[in-house]
Amino acid sequence: MKKTFTITGLILLLLLTGMPAFAEVDVTVFSTLNLEEEPLDIAISKDGMWVYVLTDKGWVRVYSADGKLNATIAVGKEVDEIEAGPREDILFLKSRKEKSVQIITYEIIKEIDISKAPVKGEDDAPVTVTVFSDFECPYCSRVVPLVDQMLEKNPEDVKIAFKHFPLRSHKLALPAARASIAAQRQGKFWEFHDRLFAEKNLSEQKIREVAKELDLDMEKFEADMKDDALGRQIQQDIADATEIGVRGTPTIFVNGRKLRNRSPQGFQTAIDEALKSSSGEKETAEKADGTEG
Repeated sequence: MKKTFTITGLILLLLLTGMPAFAEVDVTVFSTLNLEEEPLDIAISKDGMWVYVLTDKGWVRVYSADGKLNATIAVGKEVDEIEAGPREDILFLKSRKEKSVQIITYEIIKEIDISKAPVKGEDDAPVTVTVFSDFECPYCSRVVPLVDQMLEKNPEDVKIAFKHFPLRSHKLALPAARASIAAQRQGKFWEFHDRLFAEKNLSEQKIREVAKELDLDMEKFEADMKDDALGRQIQQDIADATEIGVRGTPTIFVNGRKLRNRSPQGFQTAIDEALKSSSGEKETAEKADGTEG
């Protein structure tokens, strides 16, 4: 015979058996988002990195998981519901009044500190290509020729900045990163960079062989390898990467915009768009200053 229980019967059963009707709940407030407008809806990106809050003023406020406001997107007051898309830069905007659903993409332009990063190209180049990389990552080695190709094709407009993001799963990535900074102190980062990525079987012995082949001062090289400042620089690069959503290597930004299409054509299109944007910003600044013409 099949047994069924009503809610009342279940509660009575719990009381009779001495079991508590309700479990104890421990609540912790992770963060509070204080808004100046009334929140209408909320969504969370699939990767958990971003929180989207739709307000009654027609804005979507984009917060990082720690509660920091990163961007504001104007969507219009007719939007009354939002949903996160399958990718972190896609949002669905729903309007009951308009009986419509808009699919939008957006890009938060990241501010990336390259003050300590090795840079290749003209110092005043308007486009900065920032590469977060790992010397033991085979995919990173494959993008090196592509990045060099973009620099060769745009010698006056592009400069390349290298940021370290050694993955924990790569045992030699961190020693290689330290060695590259030691080489950087002797003015040979890019030569060291190219040689390490050309190696198919990287080892600590091979790292030192490359240093010798590049005629580095080995006594200084070994001393620098032990310098705690190298570790701090790498950890800062990792922290910078984590803050802007880097999760793997290689990850490339063009003037703060994440490069999604890493084909030569896609890369060049991103550079062209960055040039157009920087040119427009320059013209606007000149008009504001009254210096145009």
